[in-house]
Amino acid sequence: MVEKSPEAFRTISEAADELDLPQHVLRFWETRFSTIKPLKRGGGRRYYRPEDVLLLKGIRHLLYDQGFTIKGVQRILKDNGVRHVMAIAEGGIIDETIPTAGEAPDYDDALDGDEAFVESEISEVEDSEPAMTRRAPALAAPSRSLDEADRERLSSVLRELLDCKRILERARE
Repeated sequence: MVEKSPEAFRTISEAADELDLPQHVLRFWETRFSTIKPLKRGGGRRYYRPEDVLLLKGIRHLLYDQGFTIKGVQRILKDNGVRHVMAIAEGGIIDETIPTAGEAPDYDDALDGDEAFVESEISEVEDSEPAMTRRAPALAAPSRSLDEADRERLSSVLRELLDCKRILERARE
């Protein structure tokens, strides 16, 4: 078999071989992910551009390696865009934000000593509790002040979210 250049278009069989997937899975994904749009020539023959193959690799990684559902990947595509999923295929961006099994992320250094910011954010969340209750009554917790254990858990979650935000900001740069 002749080796194609990385810029060459791939037939569905070549793309399926490269992704280690059956062809029918690629056809099925076209029905579930509107962003997958191979060129179609006479007779309905599909040709995948290099960007299409990269997108498919990202989708495959999210579905098979990271354990996302189809709806989960659809949400990622909607929220973050095609380029984000393509970047996942190239460098595994998602691996930075999701710890591997058995590995607990270390969030102690995530804020770089910005504990005052965490405290102000926690206070803001506590102050906005009634507004949150009105917007989402099914999700609202009973109204009460936070004890020290709750504040620590909330602080930990906030650190994690801020760490994720910084990772995303770096990825966008």
